[in-house]
Amino acid sequence: MSQSESLTESAFQRLRDMILSGELSSGTQLQERTFAERLGVSRTPVREAIARLMNEGLVTRAHRGVPTVNRISISEVMEILHVRRLLECEAAKQAAGVSSDPEIWLNFKSRLTGFLEGQKPGPVEHADFDFAFHMQIARTAGSALLAEMISSLKLKTRIFDQGQLPDRLEPGTREHIAILDAILARNPEAAETAMREHINNAREAILSHLHRLS
Repeated sequence: MSQSESLTESAFQRLRDMILSGELSSGTQLQERTFAERLGVSRTPVREAIARLMNEGLVTRAHRGVPTVNRISISEVMEILHVRRLLECEAAKQAAGVSSDPEIWLNFKSRLTGFLEGQKPGPVEHADFDFAFHMQIARTAGSALLAEMISSLKLKTRIFDQGQLPDRLEPGTREHIAILDAILARNPEAAETAMREHINNAREAILSHLHRLS
């Protein structure tokens, strides 16, 4: 990795951590000059880092094209999670019917068990784990298009998949284990039901959070 690539990666990770931890709240404008000074780098790595954050759905261009930490409306959340429920329930059902390496799922379960036993992840670690878990299910289902659609929708709600909803860590972990156990048991109906309950609960938690902010 070149020095410029290293600076961009560092700026990206630091800005991403700030967003996922809530240090940079929704609606915060990411002025290149301001954050270049704050991070101690030139504007180019910040500009490139912001472009990557936009690809992840954490940043959008708002008024006059200024990059801004994404603010998602209640109606958008409802629409996205409705579609996610349709897609991810089908993905879980399909994944449970596929012969896959149990070691993959057991590794996920080991980490989930660790979360319940006190090895609590930070907001970025949890967001990354949650994304990896859901995408493993989508890929196991066997449809590249389904996985691509789920990935896009997950990124749009990623800011709510971690530290902004701290009360969701334990119940969300248990819900993940229920999905995983159904997949390991090769029980498509149970996997579909567990995924539906998980997304329904996540939806209610996000809506409750947004209502408190409004």
